[in-house]
Amino acid sequence: MKIKNDFILRKVADSYVVVPVGELTLDFNGIINLNETGAFLFGLLQKGAEREELIEKLLDEYNVSPEKAAADIDIFLEKVRAANVLE
Repeated sequence: MKIKNDFILRKVADSYVVVPVGELTLDFNGIINLNETGAFLFGLLQKGAEREELIEKLLDEYNVSPEKAAADIDIFLEKVRAANVLE
């Protein structure tokens, strides 16, 4: 899985936002707000990480059970797909 090139992640104050750039600004109105974990996962998706790698990296970075990590990633992926930011 990979994030479309026309989305960029930025830290603004204590928040993380995803904004469209280029021609995508014509079709995508607004921004996506992420927490620290969401920004961490988004960054991995920008590099083309697959679900299993996301789980592995989340387990390495945070103190969470494998079941909770998998469930949270599935929810995150559903939201990313719904926002149409994946290639």
